[in-house]
Amino acid sequence: MSALFIFFGFFCSILAARILVHAQQGFITIDCGLDANTSYKDNLTGIEYVSDAAYIDTGENHNISSDYLPNAEAVQNMNLRSFSDSTRNCYTLKPVRQGNKYMIRAGFMYGNYDGKNRIPRFNIYIGVNLWDSFQFKSASKVYGTETMIVASADFISVCLVGIGDGAPFISSLELRLLGGLYNALNASNFFLKPVRYDLGSVTNRSIRYPYDDYDRMWTPDNRLPSKLSLLSLNTSSNISSSQNDGFQVPIRVMRTFVAPSNGSNINISWDMTPDPTIQQHIVLHLAEIQLLRSNESRIFDIFLNEKLWHGNFSPRYLQTDHIFTMESINQRSMIRISKAANSTLPPILNAIEVYQVKSFSELATDNGDVDAIADVKKTYHIEKNWISDPCSPRNYAWEGLGCSYNSSMSPRIVNLSLADYGLSGKIAASFAKLGALRYLNLANNSLSGEIPDALGELHFLQELDLSNNQLKGPVPTLLQIRSANQSLILRIGGNSGLCYGSNSCQSQRKLSVTIIIVIVVIAAAFLLMVAACMWKMRRKQAGSLKPQKEGHSRGHLKDKNDLFELKSRQFAFEDLVVITKSFQHAIGKGGFGIVYLGELQDGTQVAVKVNSQSSSQGINEFQAEGELLTRIHHKNLVSLVGYCEDGNYLALVYEYMAQGSLEDHLRGKSSTTRFLNWIQRLQIAIEAAQGLEYLHSGCKPPIIHRDVKPSNILLNHKGEAKISDFGVSRIFQNDQTHVSTAVVGTMGYLDPDYFFSCKLTEKSDVYSFGVVLLELITGLPAVLRNPDRGQLVHWILASGDINAVIDDRMQGEYDAYSVSKAAEIAMKCTLPTSIERPTMSEVVMQLKECLALELSSGTTQIHDTSEICTNCDDSVELSSSTTTTNRRQDDDSDLSSAGITTSHYQNESAVSQTAALLHQGCDPSKS
Repeated sequence: MSALFIFFGFFCSILAARILVHAQQGFITIDCGLDANTSYKDNLTGIEYVSDAAYIDTGENHNISSDYLPNAEAVQNMNLRSFSDSTRNCYTLKPVRQGNKYMIRAGFMYGNYDGKNRIPRFNIYIGVNLWDSFQFKSASKVYGTETMIVASADFISVCLVGIGDGAPFISSLELRLLGGLYNALNASNFFLKPVRYDLGSVTNRSIRYPYDDYDRMWTPDNRLPSKLSLLSLNTSSNISSSQNDGFQVPIRVMRTFVAPSNGSNINISWDMTPDPTIQQHIVLHLAEIQLLRSNESRIFDIFLNEKLWHGNFSPRYLQTDHIFTMESINQRSMIRISKAANSTLPPILNAIEVYQVKSFSELATDNGDVDAIADVKKTYHIEKNWISDPCSPRNYAWEGLGCSYNSSMSPRIVNLSLADYGLSGKIAASFAKLGALRYLNLANNSLSGEIPDALGELHFLQELDLSNNQLKGPVPTLLQIRSANQSLILRIGGNSGLCYGSNSCQSQRKLSVTIIIVIVVIAAAFLLMVAACMWKMRRKQAGSLKPQKEGHSRGHLKDKNDLFELKSRQFAFEDLVVITKSFQHAIGKGGFGIVYLGELQDGTQVAVKVNSQSSSQGINEFQAEGELLTRIHHKNLVSLVGYCEDGNYLALVYEYMAQGSLEDHLRGKSSTTRFLNWIQRLQIAIEAAQGLEYLHSGCKPPIIHRDVKPSNILLNHKGEAKISDFGVSRIFQNDQTHVSTAVVGTMGYLDPDYFFSCKLTEKSDVYSFGVVLLELITGLPAVLRNPDRGQLVHWILASGDINAVIDDRMQGEYDAYSVSKAAEIAMKCTLPTSIERPTMSEVVMQLKECLALELSSGTTQIHDTSEICTNCDDSVELSSSTTTTNRRQDDDSDLSSAGITTSHYQNESAVSQTAALLHQGCDPSKS
């Protein structure tokens, strides 16, 4: 039996410990000034206090004078941390979760720790906003302050700032997770100095954890500022509250209440220091703890500043109710609770909370900037006064930083000077994440490696000083361009390893090449000698081998000098500066780099695409695109005017396509785009298909584009469509049926057969073109924004409503047969198995038939097509045997309302059935 008792006691102790640990989740409890790596449990609450060494790295530990130990009240008040450098010293409380509500409490006892008997004055901040100001009157008294806040990041800063004589200090710091309490607390405000009164207390001691799960302190009513003449009553019964109760008052508090001892009223009043920026909220907590007889009633009215707040209120038996202000108050407050005329019993009150509410006067620095500058600090081990928020409060911004301030937006870091700071290593990528940066000075350090190309993409950067470091390699093209057009002041002197301009890196490259050649020659000679010896040893056994002729693929360049032979023109970088007027007008950005508008001496407009070192395409793609464009010539392929390979500069010069991309027109991305009617869309589809047909059938060996999409179909000033962007294209040998290659393409346009097999064929382009054709029909993107719809191809297969498929911007001005035939072509192109798809030659022929149907029907209204389609009649061969009438169907009817069934299509393919659905019951035999 005794063994059973021992086991039961042990089990209970383990259970109690588990409950305690669970209840303390979300607690951070710090004894400030406690030696590092030490902790203890508080005798009263059982909460573990830890050293503050892990939360702050400034300040000094001190013990209070032994003369004041009897007044300390608790262990955590016997020592403290003080800060002789009183500018700003911050605790970083973490982990916390952004968006969660927290209560933070700080304790202070001077205790003449420094022997000066001079109590300091200082402020305490929560984040970047003033929390409280302290001018203590007694060295022997423990002072405290509390706030409640919504975390705006994954940490909360508590900062002490000196404002007068003496060093700021702190004795304890506590953080408590509040869960779903206090609905009035939100991200735009914080609560200050909350007070909670336990009315009718029988112990005259404060109630806190473990009786309050959130460790709030409930003070007995004898500390109320106004004198009460009240009777106290209590019960041992449980008081319940709802699960979504936003206050969760402890049961011990609700088990007691007060009632007037003589008279019918409860009167409570208090004053607040006048402050127009501070408001206050008041909450009354009530529960009936007496079981009333049938002839008894307790009904009362509640007045706030002599205005009726809540009338005819009757508290529920053993149930918690809350009455709280719906409006803020900023004046002296007085509460009167009066017995109603029809009540037999006096009013009661169990507890009251009052807390001040303040809106944030300062905004924290942009989170992206905070993360970036914190990474810079960590990378270079910067030990300046870089603590808490970089820009706020404004008077305490970090040294070396300049910030921009806007009343409605978070501050941004716009100026960063770290010159002469002994920085070493590479230039951190984090600098490029300071998106609002205007001035960056890293001069006179020991930085090494190459300059990150991403620095050139800081759009607001006006001055960059990297002088007198140990940097090497080419200066990024974007930085050189911006320096050339005077949009950026670039200082890079004192870096002997940097390559700037056309030829400065050539000598280094030539030396490297020479060394490599010497090594290769020596190695080759050695291998030749070894091979000769082996041949002599085995000549009697070896049979004669006939050399095999190997085909040579031009899918990759063997010599950069072969790159742009033929008719293309070579430009120097200085030529590009003149052509683009110092790169003033950027008209786009692709995988290779930024595209600028330029003009040749004869007035011809061109597009200049400049290589960026951080682009997704590299030198191989640049060379591949340049080589292809010098070899292929077709009216529906963008023409290469010339190229630049001048030192560190790489650029391609194209004919300028004045009307932008097909994507611009389908999505309305610019002010110059216009509505495309069905004839114009068909014409664009035909011309793009003709360009692909030429690549597949007109080029020997064939060429696969690999990235067909609307953004790579450009329109010239006449609206004629041309295929562009050949950086990832591949060349086939004549006898090849496919090429095994890494998957390249754009989501939504990527051939699933190619994706899973890694076998590239001409049908991969056919699939991508089919998706483009579906976009022309629907006006929708390849990947739909609605996650329930997914990819356009899949959604159309599942759709049976024509209004959900055909672009409603065309307003029904199209021939239904023409659209359905185009849809059938598109669905054939996007069949999962590549072998079932048509060739581009077949696609061109069928699309021309679609256009013939449309032109003969006369349904499309032509709206100013002089620019977008000037040669529609000339570019399409119309079959004289193809005649149709207007077969336009009712657009607002879906399949069910039209009475259409698909039973007579059961022997047709899924593609044919889909097309049948699209033209709403039109007889397929007539199409």
